[in-house]
Amino acid sequence: MAETRHILEWTLVAECPIPPDVNGLLVPGEAAVAAYKTFRDSAIFTNKRLIVRDAQGLTGKKVEIYSLPYSSIDMWSTENAGGFLDMNAEVELWTRAGHIKVKLQKGVDIRRFDMLIANALLNK
Repeated sequence: MAETRHILEWTLVAECPIPPDVNGLLVPGEAAVAAYKTFRDSAIFTNKRLIVRDAQGLTGKKVEIYSLPYSSIDMWSTENAGGFLDMNAEVELWTRAGHIKVKLQKGVDIRRFDMLIANALLNK
């Protein structure tokens, strides 16, 4: 798992409008709920999974899409930012695929993020 560690960490910068082109990724009965800007692309919460789009290369034309079904998440934790020197909040997800860390930059509402996960996992 050590060689895949880098793909299991994401940083979300701010909540943003749901990108219209995400509809092409959704299955019947799936709906986008919220979206967050990453450094180069976006992460989209649906009612079934978390989709992270990662633009790669200099032009960003190559896009890798990660899909994390909520059914694979066993446990999660959230930690708010500590203050002056600790600017980022963190979310950790324990899944069948491994441990995933999501960093939330200042301005992202950690409690809203926590509720998105809770609603997705506990209201099945």
